[in-house]
Amino acid sequence: MKKHLFTFVVLMLFASVAWAQKLSPVGIWTNEDGKAKFEIYKCGDKLCGKLVTLKEPLKNGKPKVDENNPNKKLATRPLQGLEFMKGFKYDGDNKWDDGTIYDPESGKTYACYMKMNGNDKMEVKGYIGISLIGRTQHWTRVQ
Repeated sequence: MKKHLFTFVVLMLFASVAWAQKLSPVGIWTNEDGKAKFEIYKCGDKLCGKLVTLKEPLKNGKPKVDENNPNKKLATRPLQGLEFMKGFKYDGDNKWDDGTIYDPESGKTYACYMKMNGNDKMEVKGYIGISLIGRTQHWTRVQ
């Protein structure tokens, strides 16, 4: 009986590890308004994100650039392909924290966390100071 119980416990542990791995944010996502698609990927031992596609990629017939960036040297870089999320590390309970997110519409960078709310749903919150004050978006996995 003890042998069967031990086998059952080991199988349950493996199943829970496999389930947790399914909740990884690595993949392609879109935000609530569908203006863009983002790729979350591993960068070293952390996670990063880049803009993959824009719903409206052109402005005046040319690719959109990071025109609101306060650093004028970066204001001409294309938005498509822009790494805008950096430094996320796993914090437990399907949450990645201690990252930053850059908002190309305002040119500002915020502290940020990502929390999986299911395999294809994720909460992304950018904030200044403490995470109680900030803006939350709900992203949906597209790939």
